[in-house]
Amino acid sequence: MRLSARNQLKGTVTKVTKGATTSHVVVDTGNGQTITSSITNESVDELGIKNGGKVTVVIKASDVMIGVDSARHLRCGLDHSPLGCISIR
Repeated sequence: MRLSARNQLKGTVTKVTKGATTSHVVVDTGNGQTITSSITNESVDELGIKNGGKVTVVIKASDVMIGVDSARHLRCGLDHSPLGCISIR
């Protein structure tokens, strides 16, 4: 896979939680760090994403947002984002 995005992290899927239309996918990138991404259920199915699977997290942003570190997760400073929120633990 070749992409122009430079922010790519390889990791292992540790949890997939499907909702009505959107799934939350937790990826362990090593050193105790996880990234949670919200993607469509259709994408999870088409890409065959499941626990233990190897994936590449691609972070491409055209805006810079402000986050506040809380005890469990990073809170996004953007409401109603169509892309969801990425949390890094």
